[in-house]
Amino acid sequence: MVAQIIVVTIFLVMFLLIIADRFPRQYVTLICGALTLLFVFGLGMSVDNRFFNGNYEPLKAIKETLNVHSIFTPGFWYSVGESESKGINWATILFIAGMMIMVEGMARVGFFRWLCMRLAKAVHYKVTSIFVAFMLMSFVLAMFIDSITVILFLAAVSVELSRLLKFNPVSMILAEVFCANLGGSATMCGDPPNIIIGTSLGYSFADFLMNTGTIALVCLLFTVVYFYFMCRKQYSAVGAEIDTSLFPTPESAITDKAGFGVSCGIFLVAVVLLVTHSNTHLSVATIGVGIGLITLITSARHIKEILGRVDYQTLLFFVGLFIVVGGLEQTHILELIALFIEKVSGGNLYCMIAIIIWVSAVASAFIDNIPFAATVVPVIQNLAAVTGANFLPTMAWSLAIGTDIGGSATPIGASANVVGTSVAAKAGHPVGWGKYCKLSAPITVLVLLISTIFVFVRYL
Repeated sequence: MVAQIIVVTIFLVMFLLIIADRFPRQYVTLICGALTLLFVFGLGMSVDNRFFNGNYEPLKAIKETLNVHSIFTPGFWYSVGESESKGINWATILFIAGMMIMVEGMARVGFFRWLCMRLAKAVHYKVTSIFVAFMLMSFVLAMFIDSITVILFLAAVSVELSRLLKFNPVSMILAEVFCANLGGSATMCGDPPNIIIGTSLGYSFADFLMNTGTIALVCLLFTVVYFYFMCRKQYSAVGAEIDTSLFPTPESAITDKAGFGVSCGIFLVAVVLLVTHSNTHLSVATIGVGIGLITLITSARHIKEILGRVDYQTLLFFVGLFIVVGGLEQTHILELIALFIEKVSGGNLYCMIAIIIWVSAVASAFIDNIPFAATVVPVIQNLAAVTGANFLPTMAWSLAIGTDIGGSATPIGASANVVGTSVAAKAGHPVGWGKYCKLSAPITVLVLLISTIFVFVRYL
């Protein structure tokens, strides 16, 4: 009882501090993680065992939460089943770290800038065509690369093109942001919540692609049509009389031709390994570490530069987050939440799935979807234990869709949103809540409705 009160208090304080964004979020989760180890596992469990007939094993709880021992097991690197989901999910952290290194290697040689300029030239610099093409490219890239990186480069190129072609890039950037979030929902490596769900529940790249990927592809059609009709008037007549022959060539974006070819090869290897890892049984940790090492080996002269750009803050954020969530799990709080959802829904699967999708979406519109997903994964595991294990995959796909898409509704709902609006603001085009929500909130609701109906029809 005491341990539960302490861990819930720590968890709520952590969430409020993350939402307030007054302190670096990695410090918030790391400090809250340390408090969990000290006061929940140390003090709280000891008091419960002594005075309230508790049945806690503090040392075992700490070991399972830190989960370091899993790294030294063969199943962590080569696995044919579900991975360990308790405590720190080291597979998620190592995979993200490896992909960050690969992406920084690609960015160094100018891959993303080249791709954007090549696509703009292919459509003859027609703004409406660029608008649609960049949405599609944002969707596809975000299936394999972190959406933050995708938007960082796409938004920057969109701003540059807006200066050359004399148009307002805000609508284009917001459409790219939405498509990046949608594309990220399609695969296991597209968005951090999906990585957490996949590594915790043992789902592969192919599993996500055949399930959330199908939903995302259907929703992409509606998304492109929506943004096209909402924005075509402001872009259809732009740039018609501008001489594009003096524009910079796509090749000028490449800073290292040899490195460019190597980076493209590494990216293709990463895609192949992810697509086939359910057959090869190589874990995502193995793939991430392998791709990261290959990138560093082939870029030996630039190791310091690449490693210096890796987002270590996000990795530390994950470590602290998983410890706090581990505290909720060890004190059985997540089981109580699962039982509450089961009670509220009356055991009705349609109601249960709708709750998972829409609560996840609404929560992700205002708070970071990463800690939310990490918290809810063990909740749906407990729900599946109550309703039947056969429904766990359906709950997983519902959680992925809700967290990935719901964050698109507001400027703070996902990291890609913050990056996109920041790039626009720096270019002299500030994006307020009103402007953002007016364009993005309606399509977010529409996509969630389509996704809910799709899940009901296909899985229930």
